[in-house]
Amino acid sequence: MRSEWAVSIRRACAAILLDPKTYRYTSRRPDQAALEQRIKEICQTRVRFGYRRVHVLLTREGWKINMKKTYRIYGELGMQLRNKTPKRRVKAKLRDDRTEAVGTNDIWAMDFVHDQLATGRKIRVLTVVDTYSRYVPVLDPRFSYRGENVVATLERVCGQIGYPKTIRVDQGSEFISRDMDLWAYRRGVTLDFSRPGKAYRHGCN
Repeated sequence: MRSEWAVSIRRACAAILLDPKTYRYTSRRPDQAALEQRIKEICQTRVRFGYRRVHVLLTREGWKINMKKTYRIYGELGMQLRNKTPKRRVKAKLRDDRTEAVGTNDIWAMDFVHDQLATGRKIRVLTVVDTYSRYVPVLDPRFSYRGENVVATLERVCGQIGYPKTIRVDQGSEFISRDMDLWAYRRGVTLDFSRPGKAYRHGCN
């Protein structure tokens, strides 16, 4: 319009009832493509995380972001957490850089084995395998297991033989608990989650 009629910005804006400030406005919002991608990655591997726990992970990684912005992007990406347990057909893309263990305490695999006593009472056995040496540092039976029980068992064992770099786990409630997440963060242990809906085998992808 300006080039065709050779008029100033002010007159052109007045003709179409547009505030000149709006015409001159330049968005100051930084490129958030990388942030959006990271939020997607977190939600795809930790399918039961709401935006608050996603925000905690982002701040740990050094992202300068407040809770309100995390919530907005989380919602825009359609990552709202469902109240019901995700169905087995839900897919989660894991990191493509998963590698094999190269030494002791490099990668552990952790899962539960179920059994039953002669009385009929069921028990759960927390089983941990070092995928490199095949050593089993944990074989701990209980009638019930919660996130804090897993943490207590790991802390006791790691105090004797050292902490692993990575622990491969499934999406069980005990392994995605806040207790487990906080323990891993404080001890520098990476929790590598398996694909939801796929059987998990010790030492396997």
